[in-house]
Amino acid sequence: METHKRELSSAQREELLKTLQARFEKHRNRHKDFEWADIEAKLLANPEKLWSLNEMENTGGEPDVVDYDTRAGEFIFYDCSTESPTGRRSVCYDREALEARKANKPKNNVVDMASAMGIELLTEEQYRHLQELGAFDTKTSSWLKTPSDIRKLGGAIFGDFRYGKVFVYHNGADSYYSARGFRGSLRA
Repeated sequence: METHKRELSSAQREELLKTLQARFEKHRNRHKDFEWADIEAKLLANPEKLWSLNEMENTGGEPDVVDYDTRAGEFIFYDCSTESPTGRRSVCYDREALEARKANKPKNNVVDMASAMGIELLTEEQYRHLQELGAFDTKTSSWLKTPSDIRKLGGAIFGDFRYGKVFVYHNGADSYYSARGFRGSLRA
């Protein structure tokens, strides 16, 4: 079996770092106390993390630094695209939900896509934190990491921002919509 190398070429790495730095500088409100040089050094030391950020970028996520875990010594990136990432929409929640569909199956599912990208789904808490940084998903919605008790009953949760408030709803895990994707997080 061929293993997929999770490393970028030097040209891809350079282009991604320029994109991330420009976004970092444009949205200083998301990370007032951080310096780009520290983030860049951390990323250059972790090529697989750069690869995952590139996957986030290529699917429309617009990843940006939103926090720092002092205990772990890691910067935390979230997908910060205004709407749910375009390259990750029209997918059901997980493989079990995908396999349970009898007809009109979507092409993929959120859990497998996130895993393949090397990222984690945003939790409800992380989604609410993201919404403190701006208004996201005002026209779309994003699947969120679903608690196991809800998933065992066949459901999954998603969030959006409407009427000046963050809403978290439920849906059957096998449902999918053209305006619902998912947002992820990455620690580096």
